[in-house]
Amino acid sequence: MKATIVTIGDEILIGQIVDTNSGFIAKSLDKIGVEINEMISISDDKKHILDTFVALQNKVDLVIITGGLGPTKDDITKKTFCDYFEDELVVDQKVLTHVTQLIEGFYKRTITQINKDQALVPSKCTVLHNQVGTAPGMWMKKENTVFISLPGVPYEMKYLVEHEIIPKVVREYKRPYIIHKTILTYGQGESMVAERIEDWENNLPEFIKLAYLPAPGRVRLRLSARGTDKEKLEAALAENVNSLDAIIHDIIVGFDDDETLEVVVGKMLTKQNKTISTAESCTGGKIAAVLTSVSGSSKYFKGSVVSYATAVKIDVLGIPESLIKENSVVSREVVSAMALSIKKMMKTDYAIATTGNAGPSKGDSNAEVGAVFIALATPSEVIVEEFNFGQPREKVIDRAVIKSLELLQKEILKNV
Repeated sequence: MKATIVTIGDEILIGQIVDTNSGFIAKSLDKIGVEINEMISISDDKKHILDTFVALQNKVDLVIITGGLGPTKDDITKKTFCDYFEDELVVDQKVLTHVTQLIEGFYKRTITQINKDQALVPSKCTVLHNQVGTAPGMWMKKENTVFISLPGVPYEMKYLVEHEIIPKVVREYKRPYIIHKTILTYGQGESMVAERIEDWENNLPEFIKLAYLPAPGRVRLRLSARGTDKEKLEAALAENVNSLDAIIHDIIVGFDDDETLEVVVGKMLTKQNKTISTAESCTGGKIAAVLTSVSGSSKYFKGSVVSYATAVKIDVLGIPESLIKENSVVSREVVSAMALSIKKMMKTDYAIATTGNAGPSKGDSNAEVGAVFIALATPSEVIVEEFNFGQPREKVIDRAVIKSLELLQKEILKNV
């Protein structure tokens, strides 16, 4: 079963907003065995929309459209649906009642004609009731293709996908199983990982595909199994994941998309009842932001000082000015002192500190652009490592964050 996702809106095409709807829809459909054929973004233009419908007719089983269902004149999806299906708009009483209750009961204002017009739907459509907004979804079939129209507002779209579309597709269509398993690795690049697992990859069953998903400092390996026997797929995935683990166990830090390094580290700290703090210069608080992005991080993360300026290192962290003058603000000695200071200040078991020149120009140091020192203060010692992450600036910061968490994870593992 194949689907195409179409987003409608000039604001997407000119980069005014980022399309997050397609990713959510694709992930939701993939979980129930629907294959995404393509994703398309088109303008708020009647001819362009109709041409897209014609091109997709009978090419895929589902066409899911988001956008263009608002109350203003530039939202033309409903009228275009009527043109394509040779239909007319009629008032859906259930939708009108819901819209009236929402406007007058919740928002406490008089309903307008524009609001009432949200209840207009093509007479031949199956209405997908939107309980969290005013624009209903529409389900219409022509020949071998179902066209589904959803509002572009993300939370309204998500509600309809989860409560209307997915249950209806599951009821009405027979689909294969698509099962994914993601292995998260840190510390080695894509080419090095590929070289290490080449023989294993060459011996994967035909129904299991491997994808490399690289990012700065990490590589996700996604295994996808497709077939009609769910138990067979799950057993084969488990067997191949175990054999992969035996080959690259040293760089695997977690499994599945939610097992990011910050999640893994958080679980380890929680399990050992340990705490962490950070003193960040070149990373500008990003390590703290990543750590606190995890639900429940308050159990182990105590606080941070963003000592971006040299004066803050001296005045807040208490780093001796003489130490900075003697060694440079970007140095092994200074970053070690930063880690010890924040660890003592926050009374934590571990502390991470960073200092460096992220670029593109040098700051209060003559160190090379891209040079970064990372310190990890443990209950017994301070570990300092020096790196040069090159350029651009974003790469330096991202790699410093990942390497910091990687150092922390490896140190915690020593006590497991």
